[in-house]
Amino acid sequence: MLNSMPSLSALRAFEATARLGSVTAAAHELSVTHGAVSRQLRSLEEHFGVALFEKAGRGLELTSHGERLQRGVGEAFVRLRESCAQLKRDVEGTPFILACSGSLLARWLIPRLDHLHGELPELKLHVVSGEGEFTPGQDEISATLTFSAPPWATEVEVHELAAEHICAVASPQLATQFDPAQPATLFNAKLLHTASRPQAWPQWAHAQALDPARLDRALAEGQGFDHLYYLIEAAVAGLGVAIAPRLLVEDDLRKGRLVAPWGFVETPARLCLWLSPSGNQRSSIRLIEWLKRELNDMLLPQ
Repeated sequence: MLNSMPSLSALRAFEATARLGSVTAAAHELSVTHGAVSRQLRSLEEHFGVALFEKAGRGLELTSHGERLQRGVGEAFVRLRESCAQLKRDVEGTPFILACSGSLLARWLIPRLDHLHGELPELKLHVVSGEGEFTPGQDEISATLTFSAPPWATEVEVHELAAEHICAVASPQLATQFDPAQPATLFNAKLLHTASRPQAWPQWAHAQALDPARLDRALAEGQGFDHLYYLIEAAVAGLGVAIAPRLLVEDDLRKGRLVAPWGFVETPARLCLWLSPSGNQRSSIRLIEWLKRELNDMLLPQ
């Protein structure tokens, strides 16, 4: 049985030729050779078993069969072009919604937002923040920037950007009480901690071979904060020793507002960008590239 639907490429060549009245003009518009358009037209005429064009001077005119086909095909391609153009406008006009924690936003992303907007003006970035858990892949979120440890959810695409390193930090004045060769001297000061990252101090203390029981006592006597952002600001103010991701204190370390006497400890977590399946993939790729460049430029060698 004859297939009633010819190839889309043949119909595309026919539509362009019928609209422009010339195989040469159609070939130019479609960025193919004159011969390629001619072959597509011949295949279309063989498919229907009728002539669709006839010579008219140096050009072509549609036969009655060609006119009949052109009415339907021309309208279909107009609607197809309009649909594609509308989708492109909708996608480009939709803001890219990036979710991240308030601490990550305040201490790392906001100081770099102007740079990001300058390099990716087409992104139309909108940032939402919160201290609770985001659900990666939720419809209104295009991507989530977060520290997380594997295994990761299988229903979203996860791009690993950088390893997480944590460090114990203090003001330069307070740090004079510590011996860089003796991590246990940090117990000379009050320990600052936050409920949002209860694993941080134990991870760091284990890497430094500190007594867990002594750490527990020091934390019980220390100062707690609701948010990591406040924890770091308390360390800058000289209220005690804080534990924080290196990424969030790197600017303070460079400017001398904080010091990390005992260096950095790598954790199982990674800074990742979780992509929503409904997000703009082209924008996501550009954001990932920008984030990697920014992180590479920022982080000093270990």
